[in-house]
Amino acid sequence: MYRRATSGVRSASTRLSSSLTKIASTETSSVSASSAPLLLNQTNRSKSFSSALRSFRVCSASTRWSHGVSWGSPASLRAQSRNSAPVMEKFERKYATIASEHAYKDILTSLPKPGGGEYGNYYSLPALNDPRVDKLPFSVRILLESAIRNCDNYQVTKDDVEKILDWENTSTKQVEIAFKPARVILQDFTGVPVLVDLASMRDAVKNLGSDPSKINPLVPVDLVVDHSIQVDFARSEDAAQKNLELEFKRNKERFTFLKWGSTAFQNMLVVPPGSGIVHQVNLEYLGRVVFNSNGFLYPDSVVGTDSHTTMIDGLGVAGWGVGGIEAEAAMLGQPMSMVLPGVVGFKLDGKLKEGVTATDLVLTVTQILRKHGVVGKFVEFYGEGMSELSLADRATIANMSPEYGATMGFFPVDHVTLEYLKLTGRSDETVSMIESYLRANNMFVDYNEPQQERAYTSYLQLDLGHVEPCISGPKRPHDRVPLKDMKADWHACLDNPVGFKGFAVPKEKQEEVVKFSYNGQPAEIKHGSVVIAAITSCTNTSNPSVMIGAALVAKKASDLGLEVKPWVKTSLAPGSRVVEKYLDRSGLREYLTKQGFEIVGYGCTTCIGNSGNLDPEVASAIEGTDIIPAAVLSGNRNFEGRVHPQTRANYLASPPLVVAYALAGTVDIDFEKEPIGTGRDGKSVYLRDVWPSNEEVAQVVQYSVLPSMFKSSYETITEGNPLWNELSAPSSTLYSWDPNSTYIHEPPYFKNMTANPPGPRQVKDAYCLLNFGDSVTTDHISPAGNIQKTSPAAKFLMDRGVIPEDFNSYGSRRGNDEVMARGTFANIRIVNKLLKGEVGPKTVHIPTGEKLSVFDAASKYKTAEQDTIILAGAEYGSGSSRDWAAKGPLLLGVKAVIAKSFERIHRSNLAGMGIIPLCFKAGEDAETLGLTGHERYTVHLPTKVSDIRPGQDVTVTTDSGKSFVCTLRFDTEVELAYYDHGGILPYVIRSLSAK
Repeated sequence: MYRRATSGVRSASTRLSSSLTKIASTETSSVSASSAPLLLNQTNRSKSFSSALRSFRVCSASTRWSHGVSWGSPASLRAQSRNSAPVMEKFERKYATIASEHAYKDILTSLPKPGGGEYGNYYSLPALNDPRVDKLPFSVRILLESAIRNCDNYQVTKDDVEKILDWENTSTKQVEIAFKPARVILQDFTGVPVLVDLASMRDAVKNLGSDPSKINPLVPVDLVVDHSIQVDFARSEDAAQKNLELEFKRNKERFTFLKWGSTAFQNMLVVPPGSGIVHQVNLEYLGRVVFNSNGFLYPDSVVGTDSHTTMIDGLGVAGWGVGGIEAEAAMLGQPMSMVLPGVVGFKLDGKLKEGVTATDLVLTVTQILRKHGVVGKFVEFYGEGMSELSLADRATIANMSPEYGATMGFFPVDHVTLEYLKLTGRSDETVSMIESYLRANNMFVDYNEPQQERAYTSYLQLDLGHVEPCISGPKRPHDRVPLKDMKADWHACLDNPVGFKGFAVPKEKQEEVVKFSYNGQPAEIKHGSVVIAAITSCTNTSNPSVMIGAALVAKKASDLGLEVKPWVKTSLAPGSRVVEKYLDRSGLREYLTKQGFEIVGYGCTTCIGNSGNLDPEVASAIEGTDIIPAAVLSGNRNFEGRVHPQTRANYLASPPLVVAYALAGTVDIDFEKEPIGTGRDGKSVYLRDVWPSNEEVAQVVQYSVLPSMFKSSYETITEGNPLWNELSAPSSTLYSWDPNSTYIHEPPYFKNMTANPPGPRQVKDAYCLLNFGDSVTTDHISPAGNIQKTSPAAKFLMDRGVIPEDFNSYGSRRGNDEVMARGTFANIRIVNKLLKGEVGPKTVHIPTGEKLSVFDAASKYKTAEQDTIILAGAEYGSGSSRDWAAKGPLLLGVKAVIAKSFERIHRSNLAGMGIIPLCFKAGEDAETLGLTGHERYTVHLPTKVSDIRPGQDVTVTTDSGKSFVCTLRFDTEVELAYYDHGGILPYVIRSLSAK
């Protein structure tokens, strides 16, 4: 089903910026050749403010080229306006000098317009005259262009360029390169702590006697508020408004802070709540594909603090998720060091069969790639089958890169991309510029021309005609189940031992039925009964074909007299306002409404666990039983406990199948043989009776989805809504911290900071705070999930008058370091060897022998001015990149982590926060050395940073007489410089304050 009618590395350590201080003062600094690439990255965000000069930049911010409308909110643009023509003239006079001194000045080329004139200049890859370029994957060419453009032989070196050119040989050797993304994107959960750090840095700059307004992002930053909406109200006309009002009530402090940031920081756009999901907004509006910065052209690229940033890869924009520390570094002009990835070439042939959706395809691709193994790699799609996939189909596949484990799932730009850009309101002139640049720079795929063979690390192939309808679950996104096998698979899950595919329900209890009363009417729930059916997540709501398909299923069912049971919690949460417009134009929205799929809001809901409570009568019926109810959602993640605490079985499905399962009321059904209900004529109705054809869907999409809808939706996106506009936020450069706030708090990172770096900190007679084995993940370290009522964080909140019902989650309180420090190492499954087998978030305070919470023990050590270290096994810090997994230990007073091995990004984050990472020598660990964790440890590092070398041997001694040698895991001179300053952020502060 749903042929397209609209035709349409993660990062590790960061490198020290030699040119950062040179660009801090926009009017007085002399611009060096090394800073030229950084300067050229800056683009103009508003045509009406094209001369606006950001105080932390040399040239203006990026043009809102897609629609020619204001990029920031009116207030933000007023605040950012500058009378900077003299400065711009000075910059333009220097430009010729800068370009002539660039390492690759000989390949700087002008790009002519088809009708005469030129678009601007760009670094030409063909002009390298290097045959290796033509064999590079398109995704690697983006890395190559960035390295060439930003090459200053310090931050980014010619050696980086050569490594990328020689990708066929170097990609297998784990070599690192420097990469500078063109922009950064944030959502509110992860964006708030980033903004807190920037606000605190401004205070520090002021305390050092300098201008706090120097702290501003150097690259365009977009923050979309989309993670705070919850489905508290559903199945009513006013559900969306009520949910929005409750969202503002819960998050007033956070939203006020974000609104302050939208005007206080230049080069930052904040998209208010109720506008859409970050990745769909990025796809439909924010994505540039090609930047044109004052006549300088280069590819769009983005890193984001959400793992599904990869959705933009479907648009041909290189993008992936990173942690908060990496994002802050990129925002402040620091290049990111990344391992040059292998690239898996995934060839697509044929076309999808009748009745098969893009969701079926992505679940199939996810399973294939998980089996192949693509962690840390790019996946690049190509082949004749690409012409059969709409841009929205591609974005669906790219969105789920984290689920199949890849850094990116990349789709090079082709004619389908250009058609989508026009559909979503980008101007013809802009699209022409994009095509001209990409063709000229060998970054465009034209499937009407002979294709040059490209090199890939490994190859996969899929005939689209072999994809069949499916869903995934009940506990993992890559556990695909063909729809025809679903009933059998469900019964196997009931039988199987507890695990990813098992619930271990005894045979005699598998037919158990719980009867209850719902609004005075008899109701019942069995194993597999659907209690949540949610059309949610940017993964699918960005795709008009599957959304129209769901609406057609709802219409056909309504016409036949079928109706979703009233106790099923149904919801529709579009990823942008455009969805509502084309559903209204199609005349189909009323049928979704009839089946209970009222719009509940515009943001991330059920997919991230913001599904809200079940109806009390339903929840009570489930409570205290062994019944396994189900949720069916059009999302991308279905891990146990994520969607809702009471839905132990959770299945990912296309939006049309979400409606179908809601109608059936159970996942225990064979759609081929069993009816989904009985029509008003008394006859059985099967799925095939309500399933629309590809042609039906295509016709409705062709009629209903118009470019004007995208233009009108995004013209006013920054104007917000009455609730946002009524928020009173200060307009000051510095943030006025409220000492009583339990959401936003000034972190202590820069307290008593001096103008000169403190130098290496001695770790002497340190106690062991925690002694870990292997595979301690960032989920164990970083605060996440609900705040336990007996935890130090709970005590902190209750002492300040917050009742348990208002605790909210650690995620919502990421802007308060006092809460987060108390939640560090608070995971109830953590295993600390000091507790001799006891599991839980406690440790032993060595001097007294007391068993305390980790926070309380750390506080005792800090009060006594005693250093602490952590002992760990292999793969310390594996899992998702979480900035609080490094920030939290720092706040607890941890000075060093001695581990058998580190996960790459977490090691980098520790270095970025000034914590010393040390590795035991091969064949050694705490156990083989006879270390119990009850010793006191001294790390013998030189007192001057100039005497320390990356990767050198370091002797560690204990008060028990033991001595052993570790490898210092500061891996570069850059990281040593960060360590000298106490971390990357103090380094930036001192650099800017010195100007």
